[in-house]
Amino acid sequence: MNLLDRPDNPVPPGAIVAMIAASDGMQLRVARWQPVAAATGTILIANGRGEFIEKYFEVIAQLLARGLHVVAFDWRGQGLSGRELPNPRKGHIDDFSLYGRDLQAIEAQVLAPHGPKPWFGLGHSMGGAILLAQARAGRLPFERMVLSAPMIDLAGLKFPRSARLLVGCLDMIGLGGGFMPGGGETAYLSKPYDGNVLTSDPVRYARIAACAAQAPGLAIGAPTVAWLNAAFRQMREFEDVDFAMRIAVPTLILAAGDDQVVDTGATERFGARLKGGQVIVIAGARHEILIERDVFRQQFWAAFDAYVPGTRAELAAFAVQVPEA
Repeated sequence: MNLLDRPDNPVPPGAIVAMIAASDGMQLRVARWQPVAAATGTILIANGRGEFIEKYFEVIAQLLARGLHVVAFDWRGQGLSGRELPNPRKGHIDDFSLYGRDLQAIEAQVLAPHGPKPWFGLGHSMGGAILLAQARAGRLPFERMVLSAPMIDLAGLKFPRSARLLVGCLDMIGLGGGFMPGGGETAYLSKPYDGNVLTSDPVRYARIAACAAQAPGLAIGAPTVAWLNAAFRQMREFEDVDFAMRIAVPTLILAAGDDQVVDTGATERFGARLKGGQVIVIAGARHEILIERDVFRQQFWAAFDAYVPGTRAELAAFAVQVPEA
């Protein structure tokens, strides 16, 4: 349950760590921090697939410096949270709606009793996709959210329809708990920096990789067939032109111009349909904008600071723009 503290990746002071249970009993590792300065609200970090709280220590320190209470957690199936399958290297789920149970538990057991309002969300990749889905369903308690390279669609799929069909068939015949074709238990962060698609910053990559190496339980392997099938279903929903239009949470999306993990073009098209949001593409950045080089991270924080916390007047003006469901 403890946080991994390393000299090159220190735990921000004042961390309070706990295990909480979702409605189905799944155990979730959660950490929260209180800023030294007067609070301007609370922000929840919804990280990406295969990530863990420790990866965001630098980001957490920067959010605390902005006067925000910070809540971070490990999704079910990754980090030190519970698993759906006996093999801890499998970050397995059958449907993305299960992640909604994680958010509901955190809202009820962490945000409500400990997080001063207004509440904000910061989602990356898979976490961004989950926040968008929950916002569309009207179950997101945030006044604003900022998304880093959300998983609207995957990049580089030569035959996307065939890939979806294959994964769907494998899941249907009972192979959902196995690793995706060609995948296994090896975590991406165990690979050398050269050739990685996450960041062009070798120091930050090495720092996060060292965390995964020191505490192997933090990292997971390739997606399972069922996880990938669930991800494909979720991304198909994003293709509906009405999906983005029905999101009633003001949203700022920061996309990576050199993203080889998610499709930046699809993100731009999705963002163009948001009634209360916009997309900013950070040219040259790779997928992990928040562990990129400072030249890219500074652009992220400039956009973030112009958007959060915002004003009540802006939110009231936005409310009349979103069509009723």
